[in-house]
Amino acid sequence: MTMSETLITSRDSRGLHAVGLFEAAYNQAGLTDAQAQRLNENGGELKKRMMALVQELSATDRYIDQQVDSTWAYPPEYQGPKDFPQQVEILLGILPGLDPELALRWYNDIYAKLVVPDWVEGVFAVPSESALKRLFHPEATDRATAYCSSVQLLLGKISKSRSFYNYRDGQIDPAHLWRTERTIEMLDRLIEMQGGSDIIVLPIQLGLRHRGRSVLRARECFEAQEFGAGSLEASTITLTHPERFVRWEQLHMDLPGDDFSSEADGQADKAPYLNFNDGKVKFNAFRVDNPYEYYGSVSCWLPPQ
Repeated sequence: MTMSETLITSRDSRGLHAVGLFEAAYNQAGLTDAQAQRLNENGGELKKRMMALVQELSATDRYIDQQVDSTWAYPPEYQGPKDFPQQVEILLGILPGLDPELALRWYNDIYAKLVVPDWVEGVFAVPSESALKRLFHPEATDRATAYCSSVQLLLGKISKSRSFYNYRDGQIDPAHLWRTERTIEMLDRLIEMQGGSDIIVLPIQLGLRHRGRSVLRARECFEAQEFGAGSLEASTITLTHPERFVRWEQLHMDLPGDDFSSEADGQADKAPYLNFNDGKVKFNAFRVDNPYEYYGSVSCWLPPQ
């Protein structure tokens, strides 16, 4: 039996090893030395295509009908995340009292050494829930209430900085809006990894990866280390990167890290979103099962520990 045959028939309790499959395919390709050398020289592109294939083939078909083709993209005014220290400086001007020391140290000493997935567009400076509670609403008696108070605070900051409309005014409370369990768990792990910093170094993509997918479908397509961003993260990014929202003809943000209940009955039939329309940034929520070509779910990455 050849090495390729051994790899193809070798199984464990979870099925064929992905590494074995690749090695079997490599062996069966019968590459010449020159072709193998060219493959090695294109290792970056090979890795990129393999990661895309792994993502495609490992995703389930659940909610597969809840996605549409989309070519919508970010506005040209948005050139990606600003330098992290610049973001921190802007954030300190908006939310005075935050301590940036741990965030800057982690960004410089740890993040720079990480192998980051291609879909991560960069890092954003985002305040932690605990820091916002300590500085701006210490009277909050539980995490859910503190989270909603923080979202209200940040949306209020947006309304003072530019034209803004909140369709859910009066509904940003724990009965209507809350974080998903996945986002709570993974964000807490990220904060612990960063030493409990007031400011989070948040690796993220702002919607392009999941454009045209419903929130349910986007969540289904998340990788193991991927989780949804919520209203707090997106509101902060809107403040530090106002050029991300400048026209209707752009990709708008679904926020799959939050759930929203229209009837305040515990049934999460909607998720929040931020868009730009009629010259205004707008906050609202719509159904988690509706795909739109001009929206994309924002998601974050938790580095492996």
